[in-house]
Amino acid sequence: MSAMTTRERIRRMYAHRAADRVPILGGPWGTTLARWRREGMPEGADFVEYFGLDRVVGVGGDISPRYPARVVEETEEYIIRFDAWGTTAMNWKRASSTPHWLGRTIVDRDTWEQAKARMVIGRDRVNWDHLKAHYRTWRDKGWWIQGGLWFGFDVTHARVVGTETFLTWMAEEPELVRDIFATELECSLRLLQMIWDEGYTFDGIGWCDDMGYRNGTFFSPAMYRELLKPLQQQAVDWAHAKGIVAHLHSCGNINAFVPELVDMGLDALNPLEVKAGMDPVALKQTWGDRLVLHGGLNAMLWDDIDRIEAEIRRLLPVLKAGGGYIFQEDHSIPDSVSLENYRRIVRVAKELGSYD
Repeated sequence: MSAMTTRERIRRMYAHRAADRVPILGGPWGTTLARWRREGMPEGADFVEYFGLDRVVGVGGDISPRYPARVVEETEEYIIRFDAWGTTAMNWKRASSTPHWLGRTIVDRDTWEQAKARMVIGRDRVNWDHLKAHYRTWRDKGWWIQGGLWFGFDVTHARVVGTETFLTWMAEEPELVRDIFATELECSLRLLQMIWDEGYTFDGIGWCDDMGYRNGTFFSPAMYRELLKPLQQQAVDWAHAKGIVAHLHSCGNINAFVPELVDMGLDALNPLEVKAGMDPVALKQTWGDRLVLHGGLNAMLWDDIDRIEAEIRRLLPVLKAGGGYIFQEDHSIPDSVSLENYRRIVRVAKELGSYD
């Protein structure tokens, strides 16, 4: 089979058909890229091009309340920022990690209403110059273009309100939670519709909503069906009405939600976090004819090249069968992975992922 573009490969996966090979994506930490540069990857090189990976580009806009962002404190070791969502967070400069959340602006119904009033959606929330400069190239190169949504449990509890507060609201103030989810989704879809209407069409939509952790889901299936599933269903339906696909990223053990996701017509699920209890083979056997599986390669093994190669050799022939699979780690590539070892991983993925 002749070589395909990224767009052709991924479209085949969504159609559950063979391609020239499985699409191969990667998400290294910034510190991982720094290590690879120290080990020989040219400074300024694009790692996707350097390793011959597939490329997904995103389009979307800013739905935030646009609180004036600023640097609160900066040292040689860390930086503390106040962002457009009114959240104060610290990030380490020499290590890759999740932010350390320090303060919130949205803490109750009144402060949510104040933030909501600032979420006025207009053309100024889209970077039109970037689209004009790059969209034609993306299409000419055959890259996969994905419209990004910003809504749901994960972005709200982590980046806006705080986990304990938001879980309490889900139990005690469900109408407030529904309003937050609905507002976020409405604003996101308005921006994507605006972009689409200008002729910048895309191949699918995607959003991040980590609904699980290591031991299970953050909330029950009943609460999911009551508060969040209707909004996710709306997103999926919006995509399908345009003839495009819907892709969800949800870390953690979300096995309890997978039947619900398939029921709503979701097209693809990522990252299939193995260390949290997601079994990509079982998912393939049960849902592989209806759901594109994306990920499922345990990032905890990636710093042991022999173990991760053995895992790839065990999983990839099963997961690629009949199409419907996108190769990627189940979390960001850690900086314990050397340049040479990642090169070997990609080589094995291309070899075993071939449909010839």
